[in-house]
Amino acid sequence: MDQQTTTGIIPDAAPPTTASIEFGAARQLTTREANRVAMGALIGTALEWYDFFLFSAAAAIVFNVQYFATDNATAAALSSFATFGVGLAARPLGGLVFGHLGDRIGRRKVLMITIVGIGAVTGLIGMLPTYAAIGLAAPLLLVLLRIGQGLFVGGEWSGAMTIVVENSPLEKRAIYAAIPQIGSPIGTILSSGGFYLLALWMTQESFDAWGWRLPFLAAIPMLLVALYIRSRLEESPVFEELMEKGETAQSPVRETLGGYWRHILVGMAAGLLGIGGFYLVTAFVVWYGVNILEYDRTVMLLGGLVAAAVEIPVLILAGRAGARFGASKVILWGGLASAVLAWPSFLMIESGNPVVVVLGMTIAVASLSIPYAASGTILTGLFPAKYRYTGVGLAQNIAGMLSGFIPVIATALVATAANHWWPAAVMLVFLSLFTAFSALVSPRMSVNLPGFKH
Repeated sequence: MDQQTTTGIIPDAAPPTTASIEFGAARQLTTREANRVAMGALIGTALEWYDFFLFSAAAAIVFNVQYFATDNATAAALSSFATFGVGLAARPLGGLVFGHLGDRIGRRKVLMITIVGIGAVTGLIGMLPTYAAIGLAAPLLLVLLRIGQGLFVGGEWSGAMTIVVENSPLEKRAIYAAIPQIGSPIGTILSSGGFYLLALWMTQESFDAWGWRLPFLAAIPMLLVALYIRSRLEESPVFEELMEKGETAQSPVRETLGGYWRHILVGMAAGLLGIGGFYLVTAFVVWYGVNILEYDRTVMLLGGLVAAAVEIPVLILAGRAGARFGASKVILWGGLASAVLAWPSFLMIESGNPVVVVLGMTIAVASLSIPYAASGTILTGLFPAKYRYTGVGLAQNIAGMLSGFIPVIATALVATAANHWWPAAVMLVFLSLFTAFSALVSPRMSVNLPGFKH
């Protein structure tokens, strides 16, 4: 059976594509082939975000206790979130290294390297002794593993997005570019879901002692599955043609930074809300709810799960809207919607009613997911094929690096505001408007691709 009829993600069965997947690309793909590439990339990004969000959830409810021993809950949270941010700070370096390789030796080869690195590091975190066992070496090793995780993630998302859009027809690029983004809510469901089930099944003592390690160790068998699926991916026909013509970039990083630094900044702005806003509404809000509002941790984890489940159809619908109306319009209106809904969402989170709390988290995540769905389309459209892996990686990972410190900043600002939530809501409004502004600039800077709707 055709894969598209089973997923519901790619609408309208189609014969082999007749429009060029990219201007100048000779080899054409069928819809079935494009779907297979998209699904292979999705499996990898789901594992990537599972590992990364697993650390995010653990930073809020585990690492602050197990690795940063202090009687001050806020100080422990700041240390834990700072470790979370260090991994994101390493992402631009990973984007540079793997972007260079991806534009030189191929997208597929690099994606095999990054997925192995991410899974291996996450498994090692699950085996790491705690502060009580080995003292200061524990948080130091945790930071080093987090840096390694950040380096590999820095090359994973940009490669997955690049290979998907280069295997998709231009008129459906926005639809296909939304598919790797679904890896984010899937990763959230798996990571938060694992912690949620353990919280229901185990006592707090057992969870703190060893239970929290199980989701990290589960990354190892998941890696084997992802490796099998990803090994069946074919190289991007766009990159193959660059290789055949001898037109690959000699120094992708230097040439991209020299000629496309403005495009990198615009791409960073386009992706900032989807990453930073998500961390704000998940990592920070979970910590705030458990430690300041004294909610049960299962309520906050459930909020993350429901929000992630709702995010999946939002991403699919927003991707189709991008194909119909243009990706920049989706980012503009999605950013404005997120700004308008930020304050009501935090009021709901503050309410104390578990149902309303979960609804507030869901509304906030759903609104910021609208521009997130279209950000991959904008990012890949900002750079020509010979610099695309590098350019997309730099833009997305700079956004990721800045986003990593958003929970830290929110925690510090809320502490100075007598533990009131309003500084966090203001941050979400700012992020929303900043991303919306990028939509006004990006169409004028995008690569001229015939048939591509900006």
